[in-house]
Parts: sequence; C-alpha cells; structure tokens
Amino acid sequence: MPDPIFDNPRMAEIYDPLDPDRSDLDVYVAMIEEFGARSVLDIGCGTGTLACLLAGRGIEVIGVDPAAASLDVARAKPGAERVRWIHGDATILPELQVDLAVMTANVAQVFVTDDSWLATLRAIRAALQSAGRLVFETRDRARRAWLDWTREKSFVRMDIPGVGVVETWDQVTKVDGPLVTFGGETTFESDGAVIASQSTLRFRGSRRDHSRPAGIRISYRRGARRARSSWS
Repeated sequence: MPDPIFDNPRMAEIYDPLDPDRSDLDVYVAMIEEFGARSVLDIGCGTGTLACLLAGRGIEVIGVDPAAASLDVARAKPGAERVRWIHGDATILPELQVDLAVMTANVAQVFVTDDSWLATLRAIRAALQSAGRLVFETRDRARRAWLDWTREKSFVRMDIPGVGVVETWDQVTKVDGPLVTFGGETTFESDGAVIASQSTLRFRGSRRDHSRPAGIRISYRRGARRARSSWS
C-alpha cells in the first residue's frame, strides 16, 4: 500500500518543489555508470526524477510505484515517454530481466515488516539478470536522525508557482526499536486546506536485516550524503 501522503494529488504536485535538491541521486547515477547497467528498475520511483534522468541518458528504465498521484506527476515530466511506468509495487511486476534495480531515499525503510521486506526483495531478485545488482540506501540507526525531526526544524513556508503559499512540518511521534513514526501537516494558504500525514519507517541496521534471506548477497557498502548505500 502506498503512503497516503504520496497518493494525494495536491501533495504529489508539491513534492518536487519542496525538495528541489536531489544531489542524493548522484551516487546512483555514478554507480549505474560504473556497473555499465543499460536497463534499470526504479522501485518506489515516486515523481520520476531519477527515472527521467536515466532515460535521458539512453538507459532503459522501468519505474514502479504504488502511488498513482505520484506517477501522474512523473508521466507529465519531459522525457517521461521514454520510461515504462507501472502502477503497483515490486510484487506485481511482469516478467523482467534488468541489469540493476534501485531503491532511493527512504524506499527501503517503508517496509516495516519482515514479510513485506522479504517479498519485495524476492520480487526484485526475480526481475534481475543472473549477474544483476540491487542498489539501495538505509539510514544509520546509530545516528538517531529522528532527533532532528521536529516541527521547529522541519518547518517550511514556500510560495510555489501555480499553487501559492504552502506551509509544512513534521514531528516524530513514536520510536519503537527500529520503527520511527512521524506525522505532520501541510497547509495550502490559497484555500486554507490542511492535509495531515503519518508515516512509519524502519531503520535497518544489519546485513542480515538487509537481504540475505532473499538470496541477495551484500557485496559492497559505501557512504552517501544522506544515508548508507548497500548493493549486491
């Protein structure tokens, strides 16, 4: 199931303006080039920033996401016609054989149960060629990044073209072992609409927690700007 906040058309429309710095994707582009991948599966592709970027470089890209509103934004972007978009999650993928699969940003953290995580990894493994690779990132639990997820530190007020002034903030509401739950509100000044959200992420902290039960071997680990990246 998609996080409801990403399947809300008004929220999907402002996702990119509220987070314009996507330099976190540079490490993915670099690894895709390093590994010579010519076909990429972007799981949880969201509004399609990476998918369209890769397609513009001549790479065959399949973008899959369970949030239809986010995919609508992705399909409207320049170059989107070069991407194969699939509405759903990794477990409903058609038969594929790609060189590399990616889960950027917090995608790997949204699977809060072992069953959903393993089902996703097994589906990805089935979509990869025999020598294919999975590239994903996880937050380092030891850094306790959630301590900075407060209303004061996350508050943003922005005038978005075509939308108007928007105010948004997040606040952690619960930490239960590896599970971090946070909520927030987004206010649209144009009509006073307030959209509330709540999400839970799982901070994964070990190799076993990552992928071994699905038959995926961790080959490398590298540090990234926002999180730790692992792939096999």
